[in-house]
Amino acid sequence: MLYTPEERVRRDATKWTLVQGILAPVQFVVFLISLGLVLRYLGTGDGYTVATVSVVIKTLVLYTIMITGAIWEREVFGCYLFAPAFFWEDVFSFLVLALHTAYLVMLFLGLGDARDQMYVALAAYATYVVNATQFILKLRAARRDERLAGLREPSVSGSRA
Repeated sequence: MLYTPEERVRRDATKWTLVQGILAPVQFVVFLISLGLVLRYLGTGDGYTVATVSVVIKTLVLYTIMITGAIWEREVFGCYLFAPAFFWEDVFSFLVLALHTAYLVMLFLGLGDARDQMYVALAAYATYVVNATQFILKLRAARRDERLAGLREPSVSGSRA
């Protein structure tokens, strides 16, 4: 089981579950738009500024979801990161953060040319896709666990009116 009964209660009671539920699809939409803009720039050489702005926005959304996710993890599991239930997702999240941050460092320090920077953004985006898949699979497992737990609970027979 992904969550103990107590963790499930805390998960369902915290506002941070809703925050994560809103931020995750927002981040995915931002990612898709930015990916298109980065690929357009790499393919045509046009739109560097808009592609750059989109990567910066994607990175800021990532930082936001990581900070709020750590708060969520603290409220549900009692630790800000690396709760056993999400250990590998958190480990991989640090690679995602590192690559997004490397892009920002390259951008703001003028390291590499524009194409080099965009290739780092693409590497960051590839790791984001893997990490998002990890979390989606974990969400599906949690839902499966809850369905199975519901099947195991004894049903209460009552009179029918």
